[in-house]
Amino acid sequence: MLSDVLKRPRRGQKVNERIVASRRNTALTAYLFLAPAIVLLLVFSFWPVGFGSYIAFTKYNVIDRPEWVGLANFRDLLSDDLFLSSLENSALYLLVVPAIQVIALFLAVLVNNKLPGIKFFRAAYYLPVVTTVSVVGVIWNFMYTDDGALNAVLRWLHLISEPIGFLTDDRIAIFAVMFITIWRGIGWYMVLYLAGLQGISQDIYEAAMLDGANAWQRFWRITVPMLAPTILLCSVMSVLAAVKAFEEVQVMTQGGPAQSTYTALYYAYDFGITQLDLGHALAASLIASGFCVVLAWLNFRYLQPRQS
Repeated sequence: MLSDVLKRPRRGQKVNERIVASRRNTALTAYLFLAPAIVLLLVFSFWPVGFGSYIAFTKYNVIDRPEWVGLANFRDLLSDDLFLSSLENSALYLLVVPAIQVIALFLAVLVNNKLPGIKFFRAAYYLPVVTTVSVVGVIWNFMYTDDGALNAVLRWLHLISEPIGFLTDDRIAIFAVMFITIWRGIGWYMVLYLAGLQGISQDIYEAAMLDGANAWQRFWRITVPMLAPTILLCSVMSVLAAVKAFEEVQVMTQGGPAQSTYTALYYAYDFGITQLDLGHALAASLIASGFCVVLAWLNFRYLQPRQS
């Protein structure tokens, strides 16, 4: 009898077993729901990244089998003036980041006010974001031509006597393309900043006003510090988008004139899709990806909000 009593499971032990079983079932259910997303990530993200990284160390033209060449593709890239120029253009493209951030934050502050018709202005500023790249290319190609609207306005203002070749002058073409990137991106980051602004309690601003803080002081002492997480997010996203600039170049200039608007990503596209030199192209993409990782780390290193 005593041995049977000792062998009988205790009540606490049964409860623990039920808790463990419940947690196991919960975890299994969670993984079952995550399984489709994990499979999609493996197939369309992790596998392409891994296979592309392997191809970067090979000679591959889609038709023949990949031939391992080690670091030869990277050595060729570092001695290729066009690739080095493409990296310089990608670095130069980073100039759009502060321009977009400052203008987007300024517009977000403006449209955050409750004024009649303010929703119209929010939609108008966001319109370029939802406009397709092909339509943007048609519009701005017309604007940039010698007899286009932009040259016409500059002539009317007596600022120029001869038309400016915005897309035909290799000295300024990259800046003309960068301006389109700024125009397209402002609305997106404005919405992100607007969401951050609307998350700041008005009580803080009212308390600051009672203490005698003016609008400029409220902006620098309250708005900017409390928007620090949003600023970090927008900065990282805009930096990565600038380094990966491709659509505007493809639609507006196709890398011209005289290959002056080649970016690192367009260089990879040209060699990979046009010339079918996938090893060379993916090596360039891998270098550009490393550049993105370094820039993202710098953003997190210097812009991440400090915990007090």
